[in-house]
Amino acid sequence: MRNKCLIVDDEPLARELIYRHAQKFDSLDIVAQCASAEEAAELLREIPVDLMFLDIELPRQSGIQLLKSLHHPPKVIVTTAHREYAMEGFELEVVDYLLKPIRFDRFMRAVNKYLQLSTSFQADFQAGRPFIFVRENKKEVKVPLCDILYIEGLGEYIQIHTKQRKVITKMGLNQVAEKLPSQFFLRIHKSYVICTSHVDAYTNTSLEIAGVELPIGRRYKNEVLAMLNYASSLSGV
Repeated sequence: MRNKCLIVDDEPLARELIYRHAQKFDSLDIVAQCASAEEAAELLREIPVDLMFLDIELPRQSGIQLLKSLHHPPKVIVTTAHREYAMEGFELEVVDYLLKPIRFDRFMRAVNKYLQLSTSFQADFQAGRPFIFVRENKKEVKVPLCDILYIEGLGEYIQIHTKQRKVITKMGLNQVAEKLPSQFFLRIHKSYVICTSHVDAYTNTSLEIAGVELPIGRRYKNEVLAMLNYASSLSGV
């Protein structure tokens, strides 16, 4: 599968250089180029992206501000002429940090790092190995990620609906969502996070998982439908 990529940089020459570098990888597909954070945010609401090449110094809104504003950000390789942003970038768990002018050998190492991370996690997820621990009845309980159907927010608590049972723990929905890989889990409503691989059916306003109908919130609608439509296209639906 080719990885859908977005280039965000206000400098046309910088965008062109990254595009030329990316064209040398069969696994990368540049689906769009944006000159501002606002333009990128609008595009990401409509098109799911796997990897974003993101400049930090952009007009009006910085790349860091853009990244912090996204509910489900794609993987990010930072591209900038300024070393001083490196620490903040890594605190946001970016894949790599490239200094301009970007040499191809350095670009290649960053892309290979992303591809290795992506492939490794995909295999682990499908094999059922990744998990989280949550506190239930004074014990830390292991919950395999591949078993999670959806997670329901209940005020200060969440209820994790798995294939086998339900687990209730004192944790906010935002807190648990940060622990989950965004390529497999999606916030669809202020009260629900779902595993996209378990969606059986969906409309513009709701989706169905294991016979349960869950609402799609208006705030999340564009992103949810874009991701589900993208998943449908990959499966040939």
